[in-house]
Amino acid sequence: MRLALNLGYLSSWNPAADRLALAREADRLGLSAVWVAEAYGSDAATLLAWLAAQTERIDLGSAIFQIPARTPTMTAMTAATLDLLSGGRFRLGLGVSGPQVSEGWYGVRFARPLARTREYVEVVRTALDRGTVRYAGEFHTLPLPDGPGKPLKLLLQQPPREHVPIYLAAIGPKNLELAGELTDGVLAVFFAPESAADQLACIATGRAKAKDGRTMDGFDVVANVPLVIGDDVATSADPVRPYTALYLGGMGSREKNFYNDLAVRMGYGDAAREVQDLYLARRHRDAAAAVPLEFIDRTSLLGSVDRVADRMRAYADAGVTTLSVAIHAGGTEESLQQLRLAVEAFEKSGLA
Repeated sequence: MRLALNLGYLSSWNPAADRLALAREADRLGLSAVWVAEAYGSDAATLLAWLAAQTERIDLGSAIFQIPARTPTMTAMTAATLDLLSGGRFRLGLGVSGPQVSEGWYGVRFARPLARTREYVEVVRTALDRGTVRYAGEFHTLPLPDGPGKPLKLLLQQPPREHVPIYLAAIGPKNLELAGELTDGVLAVFFAPESAADQLACIATGRAKAKDGRTMDGFDVVANVPLVIGDDVATSADPVRPYTALYLGGMGSREKNFYNDLAVRMGYGDAAREVQDLYLARRHRDAAAAVPLEFIDRTSLLGSVDRVADRMRAYADAGVTTLSVAIHAGGTEESLQQLRLAVEAFEKSGLA
């Protein structure tokens, strides 16, 4: 199992200088990758290009590029450019986002996300493999059949490597299966070693469907895991509570919240419903307080260095191949110290 870093996106509490300092330190410490996100604030591509110019060895990944934000060929162009400029260090993570962002920010209907994702990944892969793009689907038709357009291929013909790895952010069983069938890895959130078997089984089902007879060998299971190293578990969980409440309660609508559905499948149905009710009533602090400590603990790395090392081994034993830590700390120096402690725990785990 490899250790990676998830930086999220830029914000008032995650400023650019802080993100750069963490990326550089992760590069110095030998982490495998640094991932960045986008929602409806900073975009991931610009941040990745900036980080690529100021790091040397560490891979750089999008977690995620939002599918409704870009045409698939634009995503292929961006991925190929980032891979070229970084010297072959880019990893392309994709995801459909959610209905509120897709329809509210991008004006793209959220209907049939699985079918839309399948088409999107197929077009992106064809373009990145330097194939001539011809595609006739429900959502994407290239070239248009009734105009002057002609089949084209990506102009960047000297890639630093033959294959840019594609990842899919997936939570539900069908999306996990799709990730296994079409991509090189999955980006997982709220991933608990204790409930990993069902999720990995869905991925394996998808791998078996692939035309080239793929297995789980080489498939990258990336778990994005909040990290707070401290004296005790309950206190360490406190900085993670607002993040967890946001996702369980506010990401999506009452009728369609994939993260809330995941908590229900993990056995936290009553708590997930309470957190969502409180969050949608704009009682955000109460929602954060209502998140069960057990749920946070199962899906995070909390407590002492030794305890975190034990949990890292549990993630590796469960089938995670890249553990991407998201540091929940108050400032740059504290975040850097947390990152160094994470590396210390990783070394103590015997996985380094």
